[in-house]
Parts: sequence; C-alpha cells; structure tokens
Amino acid sequence: MVPGDEIKGKIDEFVKRVREAGGPNVESVILFGSAVSGDFHPGVSNLNVFCVLRDCSFAALQALAPVAKWWDGQKQPPPLCMTRAELLRSTDVFTIELLDMQQHHQVLFGEDVVQGLKISMHVHRVQVEYELREKLILLRQQMLLAADNESRLWDLLLHSVSSFGTLFRHALIALGDDSQSGRWDAVQALAKRIGFDPSAIQKPMEARERKADQKKMDIKDLSARYLAAIEKVTAAVDEALETERAGSA
Repeated sequence: MVPGDEIKGKIDEFVKRVREAGGPNVESVILFGSAVSGDFHPGVSNLNVFCVLRDCSFAALQALAPVAKWWDGQKQPPPLCMTRAELLRSTDVFTIELLDMQQHHQVLFGEDVVQGLKISMHVHRVQVEYELREKLILLRQQMLLAADNESRLWDLLLHSVSSFGTLFRHALIALGDDSQSGRWDAVQALAKRIGFDPSAIQKPMEARERKADQKKMDIKDLSARYLAAIEKVTAAVDEALETERAGSA
C-alpha cells in the first residue's frame, strides 16, 4: 500500500509523465522498496521506481530526461531503467535487489515482469556475504576517522543502518528463514538466532526515523555494539556457506 494521498499523487503524476514522454518504449513501471514494504518514513525514505523499457539507448533516455528532472525536483532518486532482456540476465548478479523487489513491489503500469524471476538462493547467499564484508570493511575504514568525533560517528551510523538493516534481513533469508518481511522484525529474529544485541541496530534505526533522541544515547558504546553485531552476522553467513560447500563436496 502506497503511503499517503500526497505521495500517491506524486507517483501517479510520475507514471503519467513517463508514459507521455516514453510512449510505446515504456513496457512497465514498478514501485518498489519501502513505499510498498511497510518501512516508509516521510522525509526520510525514497520513492523507488523501476522502468522496464524496450530500448535503453541514449536517445531513449534523452526522451525521459525531463521526467527524471521533474522527479529529482520532487527530491526523489532517478528511476532505474532496464530492458526486459537485461532484467532476465541480471538474476545472477542482483539477487538481493531483485529478491527484495520480487517480495515488495507494486505494478503502476504494464506487466509484472518481476514476480516470475528465477533467483538462485546459493548465489544470493554469496552476494549477501560479499555485501556484508564489503560494507563492514568500509565501516571500519570510516570509523578510523570518526572514532573520536561523536557527530561523525552519528553520521556514519545513520547513513549506514538502512543498508545493514536490509542486509540483516537477507542474512536471515540466507540462513533459511524468509518469514520476516520487515527490517526490524528480521533484525530481532536474526539476533535471537545467532546471538547479538538487537538494540545495536534498533537504536540507530529509531534515531534515523526520528523516533529516539540521539542525545540520550552513548554513541561510542552504540558504535562498538553496532560493529560487533555486523561482524557476528557476517561470520554466520560465511559459516552457512562453508556448511553448504561441505555438504555438496
């Protein structure tokens, strides 16, 4: 369900404009992400739109450029654009993104080209570990610069927690549990399963969504627990992959 009449009006206007600008080149328009997953927070969350085009050439993109410029003026990210053939060939490299889209999307125009995609769960587990390890290394890199600066630590946690929240949900799926559709519910289930402090992720989430007062939290203690939780989840996904490899040997 799209949140709010004002936001629905913006989405409807986007679809109208993109169809007028793209004409028959526009095959499908799909809304995905927090606007349809239940995690949408006005002023914080984006409206994510996926346009399936018959032609993604420069000329085709030029035709849609005025729509993208208008959408940018609405403080929304440019739409993702792919052809259907590209989409079908991408299921082995965008497993996290496409599984998310498959589970939470709304067709705004055209055919539902997402629902029937075949996604390898083995490849998904590999991508989850890669994304966790890459973002963990980058987090440590930034923490080296921010360790003695509370403001920078807060910026780091607030800008990264959304991505880690998504990855934690996919880590839970990689461990065999796809029952939790919300990020926070997934974090709780994952914490119970492998044993880490879920508040290390919950508190930055609440602060990002302006549901908690940052001034009442010890950011250095929170950063330590946040890093430890990410390390533990990364190790758990790695162990699951090792077990899978051993079982197939």
